[in-house]
Amino acid sequence: MFTLAEVASLSDIQPTYRILKPWWDVFMDYLAVVMLMVAIFAGTMQLTKDQVVCLPVLQSTVNSRVQPDTAGKADFTTVETTTGQEEASMRTVSFAPTVTPNILLSGATSSQYQPTESDQELKKGQKDSSGRKTNLDFQQYVFINQMCYHLALPWYSKYFPYLVLIHTIILIVSSNFWFKYPKTCSKIEHFVSILGKCFESPWTTKALSETACEDSEENKQRLTGAQSLPKYVSTSSDEGSPSASTPMITKSGFKFSADKPMIEIPSVTILDKKDGEQAKALFEKVRKFRAHVEDSDLIYKLYVGQTVIKTVKFIFILCYTANFVNTISFEHICNPKVEHLIGYTQFECTHNMAYMLKKLLISYISLICVYGFICLYTLFWLFRIPLKEYSFEKVREESSFSDIPDVKNDFAFLLHMVDQYDQLYSKRFGVFLSEVSENKLRGISLNHEWTYEKLRQHVSRNAQDKQELHLFMLSGVPDAVFDLTDLDVLKLELIPEAKITAKISQMTNLQELHLYHCPAKVEQTAFSFLRDHLRCLHVKFTDVAEIPAWVYLLKTLRELYLIGNLNSENNKMIGLESLRELRHLKILHVKSNLTKIPPNITDVAPHLTKLVIHNDGTKLVVLNSLKKMTNVAELELQNCELERIPHAIFSLSNLQELDLKSNSIRTIEEIISFQHLKRLTCLKLWHNKIVSIPSSITHIKNLESLYLSNNKLETLPAAVFSLQKLRCLDVSYNSIAVIPVEIGLLQNLQHFHITGNKVDVLPKQLFKCVKLRTLSLGQNCITSIPDKVSQLLQLTYLELKGNCLDRLPATLGQCQLLRKSGLIVEDHLFDTLPSEVKEVLNQDTGIPFANGI
Repeated sequence: MFTLAEVASLSDIQPTYRILKPWWDVFMDYLAVVMLMVAIFAGTMQLTKDQVVCLPVLQSTVNSRVQPDTAGKADFTTVETTTGQEEASMRTVSFAPTVTPNILLSGATSSQYQPTESDQELKKGQKDSSGRKTNLDFQQYVFINQMCYHLALPWYSKYFPYLVLIHTIILIVSSNFWFKYPKTCSKIEHFVSILGKCFESPWTTKALSETACEDSEENKQRLTGAQSLPKYVSTSSDEGSPSASTPMITKSGFKFSADKPMIEIPSVTILDKKDGEQAKALFEKVRKFRAHVEDSDLIYKLYVGQTVIKTVKFIFILCYTANFVNTISFEHICNPKVEHLIGYTQFECTHNMAYMLKKLLISYISLICVYGFICLYTLFWLFRIPLKEYSFEKVREESSFSDIPDVKNDFAFLLHMVDQYDQLYSKRFGVFLSEVSENKLRGISLNHEWTYEKLRQHVSRNAQDKQELHLFMLSGVPDAVFDLTDLDVLKLELIPEAKITAKISQMTNLQELHLYHCPAKVEQTAFSFLRDHLRCLHVKFTDVAEIPAWVYLLKTLRELYLIGNLNSENNKMIGLESLRELRHLKILHVKSNLTKIPPNITDVAPHLTKLVIHNDGTKLVVLNSLKKMTNVAELELQNCELERIPHAIFSLSNLQELDLKSNSIRTIEEIISFQHLKRLTCLKLWHNKIVSIPSSITHIKNLESLYLSNNKLETLPAAVFSLQKLRCLDVSYNSIAVIPVEIGLLQNLQHFHITGNKVDVLPKQLFKCVKLRTLSLGQNCITSIPDKVSQLLQLTYLELKGNCLDRLPATLGQCQLLRKSGLIVEDHLFDTLPSEVKEVLNQDTGIPFANGI
């Protein structure tokens, strides 16, 4: 047995789900509760008061000894009822028949019997009573009542309350199944939770109005400044290529009408930090929830399915219930076939609950009809409009957020359901789908967190002794950055929503800007300042489309560093077409995966002095464009999988330095052609596979630096030592076993590196190079250092670590500029020196160390 409250709780759902309950669902829930009450009331009445009272139908031929009594004969209307129910549950039926005393009346009066006064009164009472007498006792009446309850009554009269209860429970479960099904329950709970927080968030009321006011002032300033700027200024990279009429930032977060008065915000000017953090978390939750829900329509299908089930259930109940209304009757004829026990074959029975059950059944049918019509309306609503699409068109028109996207699938369906409850919820929810709104919030929170004092603490001095600020993974550029007027270098990394405002014009010392995965947008006034003051720009990107379009319009730019994929088949180098506008560009550094030198680079060839191409191992095949760069003085082609020295290089008459590091060059026989490069002073062929140096190297008479480290050299030809102007020679990490005695001819040699070879003896001629300042002899097989090392009076760096030495010469103390910091040896070897030599080496002369590399 259960209480009414327990049954009613079956149709109850969490109060938080109310926003997803349209009026028809609420109405159907109330109807289901009423039907539950009908079922429980009918069941209670049946359990407590339901009974059948039966009397036998007497035969027409009456026993002659019994006087017929027709005065009290009832006029019954016989209703023939049949039943197929053979099963009978044990039921106790109330019974209150009139029991006739078991007195046998004789047909003749005994002559010997003298009636008394009491006997005469009894006979008088019997004459006054009406009805027919039967020969059944009390137990027989109880038996026949129970028997006829199960045989004579139609099954619907007995099970009506239970059927109503079962049908109602099924309808309740069908109405709320989408709230309980695991795959939809979690999504709905998440949605309701986020929706409630969005509705109550202060950002939708206070922060948006503040941001709107601020944006209106910015719009006024932008419109005022736009009149004095050049017409060619373009938008940022995500808004297309430069055009004559497009401003640098065309997309504004808010629009205002002159007819609408502005609402003044009182004293509060910034969003509380706690509220701002909560709002930012909401934006992230909404974004993830949208991505999770928009990819399926399970909630929509489940709701349609349960509505169809309820509709089919309504039709089924209505069809079979209507047929049983007339079967519920007060009177029934019962033929139990137990004459051998009772003595009678037919009984006439009355059902005391028949009238009540009939009224309850009619009420139930009425409720079911209303329920069914609501189900039909629900189906009409579900298929009248596409509920798997939701448009925020009205919200975009009424608010300032024109970028609120339309949604689809389950996300759209949930918003349609919420609109049936209150459209204000979806309007406020749409604010958290707007990128403009999120950016405004980020800006307010960012400025609140990154104050001028905090930014000042992050300013440092770089290797060039310039003031540098590096901002990493922020939501935007804090306004306080532009108040650092003495800043020289600004680095912005992984800031996708970076915007450079007009306040940058205050940074008069700014000459270098780094944009690492940061497609920054600039206002028109800011662009004018950068165009006139910026000298060096570093741009790191994943795809060339990330390069801001305004970069190609910086006419006074002198150094440009591009790091990223420039070989994409999708963009086909479109982003580099505008290099021709960089008329003062001197240095171009490209780190990418090029297969050929882009023809667009030749646009800056007349004034380009340094070109650096660092590939990621992709083979650089086409180099013909190099021939046009006649003014290039420094050329670096690193990691380009070159197998020979490109012939296009030989036409660069102004070339002074050539670096072909980390390629696959095996032979350098073409080096003879370098004799035409009269200004070539530095040749770097390190980290290749060169096995020999041709004698034609003597034709490069002006060569001052030669780097051949990390190759496969086994010998040093005498031709190398005929280069009288050579000041630096690096042959480290090869397989050289002997240092030729001709090395003494290099009187201008200042830096000699032969670390990581197989040298075991140092020729005395080496110490005739008296201008040596750096001598790297580490990781060889040297067993002793000649005393003539004392002749190297300018020596400041001596590397001997990793050899087979057992002592150091005491003459090291005569190397006046050598100090312990510049002497790279094992500690035990340093201890072999005399104490006075160690004291000299430990002196601090304050002379800066230089290794010449």
